[in-house]
Parts: sequence; C-alpha cells; structure tokens
Amino acid sequence: MKIRTRLIIYINALILGFIISSPIQADSLFESFGLGLPAINVSDSENGETTYSLSLQILALMTSITVLPSLILGMTSFTRIIIVLSILRQAMGTQQTPPNQVLIAIALFLTLFIMSPTLSKINATALNPYLEGTMPAEMALNKASNVAKDFLVYNTRKNDLQMFADMNGDSTYEDNSEVPLPVLLPAFITSELKTAFQIGFLLFLPFLVIDMVIASTLMSLGMMMLSPMLVSLPFKLLLFVLVDGWAMTVGSLVATYSGS
Repeated sequence: MKIRTRLIIYINALILGFIISSPIQADSLFESFGLGLPAINVSDSENGETTYSLSLQILALMTSITVLPSLILGMTSFTRIIIVLSILRQAMGTQQTPPNQVLIAIALFLTLFIMSPTLSKINATALNPYLEGTMPAEMALNKASNVAKDFLVYNTRKNDLQMFADMNGDSTYEDNSEVPLPVLLPAFITSELKTAFQIGFLLFLPFLVIDMVIASTLMSLGMMMLSPMLVSLPFKLLLFVLVDGWAMTVGSLVATYSGS
C-alpha cells in the first residue's frame, strides 16, 4: 500500500514538473481546454445550421435508447393491447397461461403492425431526408413529431384532450401540430386506459356468466366442496376456441385504431 502511494506521488510530481518546466506546452494545454474539447464541440456552419460532434450524437442516441421503453408505452398502442390481453387471461382463469413473455411478444407485434403506417410515414418524410443530408435535424424532428401527433390525436378522446388543455390553460387547437406533447401524451394515455378497461369489461362478461352457471349448478347438486373455477375452465376454453377467440380479440383491437 505504501509502495502504491509513493508511486502515485512520484507520477504526480513528474507531471507537475513537466508542466512547470514547459510553460509553452502548459499554455497550449490550457488554451485547448479553453477552446473546448474537440470530441464535444458544437459548431455553426455558414448557412446557420448547427453541427454536433460524433460524441454528442452518440450521447443523444444513448439517451434516446434509455427513454425508448417509455415512448413505446406512452406513444403507441402497446398499453391498450397488453391491458386487454391481461384482463382476458384473468377472465379465462388460466393463471399464467399464456405467460407474460408471450403476452408481451403479442402486444409488441400487434403494436408494430398498428404503428407501421405511422412509422413508414416518419421514415419517408423525416428520417430518410435527414440521413441523406437534405434536411436539418430540427426540421426532421418537427416533421416526425407532427406525424406522431396525428396518430395520437386521432386516437385520443376529445374530452380527455380538452381536459388537459384546460388544465394547461390553452384554448382549442386549430391543427394537430399545434397540440403540445406535454398535453397530448397524458391525454392519450388516459384515453388508452379507459378504452382498454371498456374492452376488458366486455371480454369478461361471457366468462363471468359461465362461472355463475357452473357455480349455481354445483350448488344445486350439493357439490359445495368442488371449486367452480376448476370445473368452468374447460367450458371457458371450449367456448373461446369455438368462437375463434384469439382472432376476434386481435382483430377487434386492431380495428379500434384509426389512421391519421
């Protein structure tokens, strides 16, 4: 430990002596720090565009990756789909079948299918021109934001949007692009939760009727020690398979969304 401490002191003394003995190099070193590190520079071009260094672009990309789950939950159809599928599994009484990983996979694939027109439009109007260098980053971000706002506004209840607009102190908006994201995102999430619980209630009713019929039948037969949930499970599975329940559920979920 003492040897390591002495080695560190010796190295620091060497560096300090080098700086003191070389004032020209020291001045150039401090001037370079004063001008800014080349790795994190932000420069303005002649036409007024701002250019960011590669390190700052990588930092922005890593930051966007960290908020990607929140964007998937808050700006797509994922929330409605996963809630409806979870309520359906609970109504059928199948415990952990399908497992959570399968439900999340179904929700992700359906979200990609529903959002594909919006994503294609963002790719054509904003991402491709930016990658080709024909559009600055700010304009591309604005165009992508406007496309996303169209999808969010068309699938948000007017009452929810008006409620958050009133709380924000805004009047009615003339265009979808005028709706700020701090107002639109909570309104969209609130609307998604309400719609998801309404669909889940409608899916729950037929299975609840089967449970009540099975429970009444067992009570009339005096089989009070037999669990109605255990007896009703095969009937619920049979009903769900006969009516092609997965296709109906998935098709109904996709049909609840309207394009921009």
